[in-house]
Amino acid sequence: MPTLALNDVYLHFEIGGSGPPLMLLAGMASDSASWAPILPALEAHFTVIRPDNRTCGRTTPPEAPVSVDIWARDALDLARHLGVDGVDILGHSLGGIIGTRLAMMAPDRVQRLVLLASAPVRLPRTDALFAVLAALRGPGMAHDLWLRAFFPWLFHPRFYDDPQRLDAAVAQSLAYPHAQSPAAMAHQAAAVGAFDPETLRAGPACPVLALLADDDLLVPPEAAMCALSGFADIQIRQLAGAGHSLHWDAPDAVLDHVLPFLTGLGGRTA
Repeated sequence: MPTLALNDVYLHFEIGGSGPPLMLLAGMASDSASWAPILPALEAHFTVIRPDNRTCGRTTPPEAPVSVDIWARDALDLARHLGVDGVDILGHSLGGIIGTRLAMMAPDRVQRLVLLASAPVRLPRTDALFAVLAALRGPGMAHDLWLRAFFPWLFHPRFYDDPQRLDAAVAQSLAYPHAQSPAAMAHQAAAVGAFDPETLRAGPACPVLALLADDDLLVPPEAAMCALSGFADIQIRQLAGAGHSLHWDAPDAVLDHVLPFLTGLGGRTA
């Protein structure tokens, strides 16, 4: 299993596909497996690199020091380890924050940045939500109930039209062998809570595509657009019929925007 030994963690990553390098950075409580709906199409065009951020997946130990800067340095160290001089970054939610910090930290290495449901913004409601969700991950709540409390914040209301789909998603999550532990989630949430998004408001020098979801409860489009207004070279597009996990709610629409931006081609071919 591919692992990069850093001074304080063993960073797990997955790599597949062929073509120019593209690094995918997952969001809160997610890891390299979270890209499943769009991964085959991306691997048809790119060599796709998917690290498990600290506190998630198979990166160990989960209690290692963590911050947005540390996450970004881990991604940079991974690119260097793989001999990647220039890389595109696609980040979802927290992964977009990490990608933005990485692009500002190493402007000579990041060529393009795609933000999915992500912007340098802090909302008190979102901070409060993750504090409560982290606290509820203790023995007092069954994990299946915890997932059912979390999912409405992630998915479009259409997700609930079919109760069997919800049950299947819960069962799949419960069966995943590398799910984030309650302690690791609390550690991750504390790191996010200590981050000042104002440090990213100027944005990176590279071209940026921001895809926002019209029904995103965690990163509302209006707040995101305001937070992204200082980025020098940015395209902002809003997807209808999608919630915060827009690459799960609307994978085809996401690919229809992402692939032309990253490849320069006129449309999706896979």
